[in-house]
Amino acid sequence: MEGCILPARAMDKAENPAFEVIPASWPRHGEAIAELRRRVFIREQGVPEALEWEARDPDCDWFVARSGGELVGIVRLTPDAHVGRMAVLPAWRGRGIGSALLQAVLQRARDKGLTTVTLHAQTHALPFYGRMGFKAEGEVFMEAGIPHRRMTLHIAQEDA
Repeated sequence: MEGCILPARAMDKAENPAFEVIPASWPRHGEAIAELRRRVFIREQGVPEALEWEARDPDCDWFVARSGGELVGIVRLTPDAHVGRMAVLPAWRGRGIGSALLQAVLQRARDKGLTTVTLHAQTHALPFYGRMGFKAEGEVFMEAGIPHRRMTLHIAQEDA
């Protein structure tokens, strides 16, 4: 997938003119991805650092959002079709970055021929993922001390 420049909403143009969503690789972008995860999950949300890191990080398909060279958002697709580690810096939330990241990772899932993806949504984010077509399943559960709910999306494959 090619990188694309997505304009920010008109009301945000003065403080946020544009951002770019691009595919990322762990060897090249891992350090910056890890720092964003530290800022959002560990410092902001209080996730214990021991729970944040996984040996499979290098095996995932990553996408990053950046503006002016600064990494402002991330998401990954695991080899077992799980979307996760979606994070956007607080100052950049509400500007369409999460939607753009999710669209990029879902396109990657389509490109891989996947027909279903899952995620564990923090409960405050259920409406966001619902708008993107995900359906909640099961009961709320705790993950890293934060309430979550499993969500699934059946992906329509585009005709060739």
